[in-house]
Amino acid sequence: MKNKEIKPKTLECHVEKMFNIIGGKWSFLIVKNLFSGTRRFGELRMNLHGISPKTLTACLRSLEFHGILTREVIPTIPPEVRYTLTEKGMDLQNVVNQMKIWGEKWSER
Repeated sequence: MKNKEIKPKTLECHVEKMFNIIGGKWSFLIVKNLFSGTRRFGELRMNLHGISPKTLTACLRSLEFHGILTREVIPTIPPEVRYTLTEKGMDLQNVVNQMKIWGEKWSER
């Protein structure tokens, strides 16, 4: 019997996929901010000190593309845009809570 050649995995693992979606500082903080409910663009920008409108827009678009949040446009003048986590996005709450527990346990005091 011949030894089968072991090929390196070319597919990323599931954890790597998650970090590719929410691993950036801003994406993570946006998701964390939305755990408490729907937010408008301006509210998110005020809560995320130091984020530029361009960066916030890019992160929101990426999170929407990946199904983490929904974007609802209310036809007013000017238009009101609301962002809400999807079920998929809310599932990240357990992950974030576990990261918090780990950080509390292992952070320098």
